[in-house]
Amino acid sequence: MGQALGWVPVVEEPDEVVLVPPHALTDAATMPREHRGPGLVFVPVPEGKQVKNRLHLDLAPWGEDDQEAEVARLVGLGARRVDVGQSERPGADQPPTWVVLADPEGNEFCVLSARDD
Repeated sequence: MGQALGWVPVVEEPDEVVLVPPHALTDAATMPREHRGPGLVFVPVPEGKQVKNRLHLDLAPWGEDDQEAEVARLVGLGARRVDVGQSERPGADQPPTWVVLADPEGNEFCVLSARDD
C-alpha cells in the first residue's frame, strides 16, 4: 500500500508496518504536529480474508484524466481489477465512477474518478 499511496514506511516489522506521507518526514521539524496528518498502521491477522474488508480505501487521483493512469500504475504494482457486484448495481447500464481493484492479498480498494468541485 505504501507504493500505491506514495507514502514511506517509518516502521517495518514482521507484525507491523507504519506508513506516513513523505512531507511528515521532510517537513516534520517545522510543521505543527496537527498539520502532518496521521500515519496508517498495517497489522497482519492470522486468518485469510473470508468476507468484506473491515477497512476499505478509496483513492482519489487529482486530475480529471488521472483515474485511468492511476489504475494502470496500480495494476503495474500488482493490483488486479475485480467485480464485487458493481456491474449488477442499479443503473449498471452507465459505467461506474469508480474502479474496484484488489491488492495481491485480495484486499479491495477503489480508484475514484474526478469530482466536480
